[in-house]
Amino acid sequence: MQLLRGGQALPYVVTEEHEDGSLLLAPAPVPSAHEAVPTEDARATAVAVQDGGGILEVRQLTVAYGAKMAVDAVSFEIRRGEIFGLLGPNGAGKTSTLSAIEGLLKPQSGTVLVDGIDSRRHPNQARARMGVQLQATSFQSELTIREIVRLYAGLYGIELSGQQIADGLRVIGLEGEAHKPFKQLSGGQQQRLALYIAVVHDPALLLLDEPTAGLDPQSRRQLWGRIEHIRQEGGSILLTTHSMEEAQAVCDRVAIIDNGTLLTTETPRDLIEKHKDDPRVREVARGEVTLEDVFIGLTGREIRD
Repeated sequence: MQLLRGGQALPYVVTEEHEDGSLLLAPAPVPSAHEAVPTEDARATAVAVQDGGGILEVRQLTVAYGAKMAVDAVSFEIRRGEIFGLLGPNGAGKTSTLSAIEGLLKPQSGTVLVDGIDSRRHPNQARARMGVQLQATSFQSELTIREIVRLYAGLYGIELSGQQIADGLRVIGLEGEAHKPFKQLSGGQQQRLALYIAVVHDPALLLLDEPTAGLDPQSRRQLWGRIEHIRQEGGSILLTTHSMEEAQAVCDRVAIIDNGTLLTTETPRDLIEKHKDDPRVREVARGEVTLEDVFIGLTGREIRD
């Protein structure tokens, strides 16, 4: 970051971040002649970033609500450029895991690294590297689409021109809806807008919580295409879904969590191959074994509330 001192903009870095949100700044070191100078399009960071690791590293994450253990020492890693599915029945621990990653709740123990940044030590920097789309995203109903995009871009410190907004809406098929209030959009249009807002600041990691819930097949496939496009542009995605068809279609790897414990992490194909002869899976399969058969075989047939 830069501070204006004596009429001159000087570079500073954040050396400490306190619980009350205040920051301790120090002048940025001047690179020597032997040190590479970052390019203009490199991601700016105010804290040390660990190179070589995954875009998201979750280590021994534990979340409890009183005596109830919601997440029990869960560990997994999402690779850069990967679409990773977190699957589990209702009450399995998915939402608590996501909330801890997003910084919405404080875990009892464990570490979450987002793009190499410890989210507990540097929550603001970690959150700045994430984009989030919830299952039901509700924007201000009376605002127009253009106004919503401008507002949320501004919250991230990004100023978009009218042409940039028009170009972005064209990409998601909403160029003709720019002056329409949010409340007049269909469910599919609202989800496409929410996804666009979630990546307006070019996050390193995108968290999608049931992004296609309630959408018709056409809208769902269109959103799948947008997710794949984000990955092709260098994005990494953590996806939660109850649709095993969706997970099998779009995810590079999936993890299954149940009763707060991570059961397995594999590619969908390897997961099916590994468990296709499991008696629990064969019992529920009808014909060729699918990811849904494996999921039910491992987590049980009981309906969860």
